[in-house]
Amino acid sequence: MKSVAIIGAGITGLTAAFYLKRKGVAVTVYEGSNRVGGVIQSIRKDGYLAEFGPNTLLETSPKISQLVRDAGLQSCRLDPDPKAGARFVVRYKRPIEMPGSPSGFLTTNLFTLKAKLAVLREPFISPRRDGVEESIGQFVVRRFNQEFLDNAIDALVAGIYAGDPQKLSVSHAFPRLKALEDNYGSMIKGQIFGARERKKRGEVAKDRALKFSFDEGLQVLPDTLAAQLGDSVKLNTPVTKLTRGSDGWRVTTSTSEVQHSAVIYCGTAHKLAELSIEIGRVGSPLPDAASVATSDAHGVARPTNPLDLSSFSAIRHPPVASVVLGFRREDVAHSCNGFGMLIPKIEGFKILGTIFSSALFPNRAPAGHHTLTTYVGGERYPELASLPHDKLVSLVCDDLKILLGVRGQPTFQHVVVYPKAIPQYNVGYGRYKDLMTKIEADAPGLFLAGHFRDGVSLSDSIVSGINVAERVGEN
Repeated sequence: MKSVAIIGAGITGLTAAFYLKRKGVAVTVYEGSNRVGGVIQSIRKDGYLAEFGPNTLLETSPKISQLVRDAGLQSCRLDPDPKAGARFVVRYKRPIEMPGSPSGFLTTNLFTLKAKLAVLREPFISPRRDGVEESIGQFVVRRFNQEFLDNAIDALVAGIYAGDPQKLSVSHAFPRLKALEDNYGSMIKGQIFGARERKKRGEVAKDRALKFSFDEGLQVLPDTLAAQLGDSVKLNTPVTKLTRGSDGWRVTTSTSEVQHSAVIYCGTAHKLAELSIEIGRVGSPLPDAASVATSDAHGVARPTNPLDLSSFSAIRHPPVASVVLGFRREDVAHSCNGFGMLIPKIEGFKILGTIFSSALFPNRAPAGHHTLTTYVGGERYPELASLPHDKLVSLVCDDLKILLGVRGQPTFQHVVVYPKAIPQYNVGYGRYKDLMTKIEADAPGLFLAGHFRDGVSLSDSIVSGINVAERVGEN
């Protein structure tokens, strides 16, 4: 393979480029913005370190730790403080620690006796075998009860997808949960009896995976990958058109047209919907720059066939605001000693949840201070994400005052808004995955990867990049 074009310098694209280059394949990464990393962005200011997007990386696969080693970042890796393992869910207007053991579950006041009995009854609930696609909300109510959905799963869905549990597909948004029912007839049975198989595959469930970051935040990872790729990364170079002929792909930007053997698209779904892709008939050379049609040796036009990508624009991406605030420790009543808190909608707060960033890792705040990262908006309250920054800060402070006993003014604040944040794997999302598979079949040499296809977490995106590099290398 002569060269590969990679569209998008987020973590998926950079990971794919990194491993292809290690195999001796020439790569060019085209990035429309002026920086690498996508939603990963870390800033250090006034002694605080603020993460704009994800705060941690989950070691769900051995491929994650392998990337850290291959990139030479072992010495920069930071594991969380062992004392910060507690996770809180808000109930009765206050954060309650989630139980970490069966005995803890039986004694917690996070759930009523009725909900606890529903969990104990779950292994005896018959699995659904009729092929009907359920939302995660329908799935949880069927296997547990409404209370478990309202007071636990709703909060979890807000923390992962900023989504609506009545819309998200259990098959696509939480495929491993669905697989437990399909394979073992029960989620609890699957957790018990499937542990050996997961261990053999080297996989770890996300709720049990090790979390880590880097000394200067997650931005260290994309920056390091980009530095090793060097001039192969082209910033401020949006791709406007892809054209395929028998001798490869022509990648068109605002300033150039370059031929490549293959193309990996690692951008967003809504940008994919705007991309022009044309496929020449088999045996046709790439069309010239002035025409959308090719001609054979006898001057007979061989038109290209445009791919219709417009349906990808229908994938829902709710807006999310990330609000990072610093406070003096004496101005926060709660110890904030843990990972953070998630908030079910039923509790009536406007924020989705808060990560106790400075409790997780050192040097996230000046001595004697807390860094709290809070998320607003999502499918729950999309209109709130577009509020002016000062109103977002005020809204967050009002909720944190009740939940954590915060008082006074923040000593640090940083707000960033993602108008199109996380793709929602809603019921029916399979049609988009089927379309992606069809596009790859109809356009040999074009590969699709990233969080709109292979999972929305940072670890999912990295594994997607590694896997697509392997797929390209096999062609």
